[in-house]
Amino acid sequence: MIKVVRGNPTPEELAAALAVVRARAAAASAVPSGAPAPRDAWSDPSRIAAHRL
Repeated sequence: MIKVVRGNPTPEELAAALAVVRARAAAASAVPSGAPAPRDAWSDPSRIAAHRL
């Protein structure tokens, strides 16, 4: 359930917010629970290695 605690959203704004929430929920449920999480490029050790410019 979604509850609006501030503001006065239009029906279109509520529909857009609900579409985003439903899309995120569908994407999260589509990933198998045993699948490894994608690696974050910021934590890749090769990024901090010295590179010639």
